[in-house]
Amino acid sequence: MKKTSVTILGFLLAVGAIGWASPSAAVEQKAKMLRVGHTLTDDSHYGVGLKKFAELVKVKSNGTLDVQIFGNSKLGNERDLIEGVSLGTIEMCLTSTGPLPSFSKSFMVFDLPFIVKDRRSIYHTLDGKTGQDMLDSLSQKGIKGLVFFENGFRNLTDSRRPINTPADLAGLKIRVMENPVHMETFRVLGANPSPMPFGELFTALQQKTMDGQENPLLIIKTSKFYEVQKYLALTGHFYSPAVLMIGSKTYASLTGAQQKALMDSAKEARDFERKFIINSEASILADLKKAGMVVTTPDKAAFQKAAEPVYIKFEPEIGKDLIRQVRGK
Repeated sequence: MKKTSVTILGFLLAVGAIGWASPSAAVEQKAKMLRVGHTLTDDSHYGVGLKKFAELVKVKSNGTLDVQIFGNSKLGNERDLIEGVSLGTIEMCLTSTGPLPSFSKSFMVFDLPFIVKDRRSIYHTLDGKTGQDMLDSLSQKGIKGLVFFENGFRNLTDSRRPINTPADLAGLKIRVMENPVHMETFRVLGANPSPMPFGELFTALQQKTMDGQENPLLIIKTSKFYEVQKYLALTGHFYSPAVLMIGSKTYASLTGAQQKALMDSAKEARDFERKFIINSEASILADLKKAGMVVTTPDKAAFQKAAEPVYIKFEPEIGKDLIRQVRGK
């Protein structure tokens, strides 16, 4: 009888041990979810780049991290996303640098018109010490900047007339990001700049409460602006990087191996996304022409000269050294 009781007790203890261990083991095996928000479509360069990022993270973290992508402004506009990452209500986001001067003044340098001449030199700057210092400056807002993706060279579209010279911009109501340098640039060029969240832009162009907007070619295509805009001017007036960022507390909660997996994946996805944009541009331009857009190639020198007052106004705030580093001079 005693032997039977001991056997039953041993069995119950074993079952209990298994029962107690199972939930813990399940928790340990469950991947940590990281939501990453952006404002563009799934087939945009952001969407394609982040899909690659998510795939890489899953592999490199051995399945312990699960990146979930939320595009089309599902988690908010760019400013909402950055604030969410800063506050810890969103784990990650990918946004243009347009709203970032509100979080770190150094990002204003990218907003200066025509400051970037070619991709090769700007990649060297972004991926080097200058770029890292800028990413690190976000730490004061509870954000860890991982890498610079690309948004691209921004071009101008409108529904009223072809743009060949700065004079052609006179009186046009152009949507711009909520960015003081962008707004001042279009003011000195003679337009009427008006900030507006990206998610509201298509409707505003369709209803003609806005005459035009400015964005990289890939966004013009994937957002179907060609349906509501007749003219495209290849001004390349701003070069827009994009920052992949994560909340500082979220990053600190990861293991060392997970942090390395995240950073390695970010760098690899960055290079993939940049190549995707470059390889897409020629076919995108052909598609926009086929869709009925009238394309002009303005003389950039005239626009650069007209925009010189912007440098004079913002140089004290941005700093001569940083401007020189980004210009490569």
